[in-house]
Amino acid sequence: MKTILVLLTTFFATIIFGQNEQRKNPSDFIPKGYVLFEKINGDLNKDGIEDCVLIIKGTDKSNFFKHEYHGELDRNRRGIIILFNKKDHYELAAKNYNCFSSENEDGGVYFPPDLSVLIEKGNLIVHYGHGRYGYWKYTFRHKNADFDLIGYDISNGGAVISDETSINFLTKKKLQRVNTNKNDEGGQEVFKDTWKTIKQNPLIKLSEVKDFDELYLSDYE
Repeated sequence: MKTILVLLTTFFATIIFGQNEQRKNPSDFIPKGYVLFEKINGDLNKDGIEDCVLIIKGTDKSNFFKHEYHGELDRNRRGIIILFNKKDHYELAAKNYNCFSSENEDGGVYFPPDLSVLIEKGNLIVHYGHGRYGYWKYTFRHKNADFDLIGYDISNGGAVISDETSINFLTKKKLQRVNTNKNDEGGQEVFKDTWKTIKQNPLIKLSEVKDFDELYLSDYE
């Protein structure tokens, strides 16, 4: 009898609230085998209420490694859970449990880029900073039951920018900027701008990104 009541409760909750998962607290959405890595608040659906983004991290002990110089490193991957704040509960908007590499990833001869997840003007920003080597970022916007990739930006160089690329997947426009000032010592860039129209393709969805480390779009045509 108890089992039947639980099933009926779940059934009617689905009818009332729709297909999206509903829970009281953000931490209730963290799946088994993961822990909270970072929490970001901001309005993602323009209703004037701060929503919640959780960056989670795996806890698999087999992904811990002994490093010659840095000791034990946790190489478990990270993921993201996006929750809409409905005042008395939170609603799952999108999730991707393993799309980010570990913060302790081996960068080879370089240090690994620094991941930042931000909320700006209702958009979700996934930003990778790489110091004097520049940065790249992905801009996502909520649509239906996911977040669509609507923009991609990359800048090569730090104090002196050598080139930049900006793609707007909504307008299908790509801007490429090349610094023509060979004597630039920083802040004196003279850019040559080239605009292109890119092909019509389905927008990339956040839930479908397997690995942001492999999502380089600067050559997108």
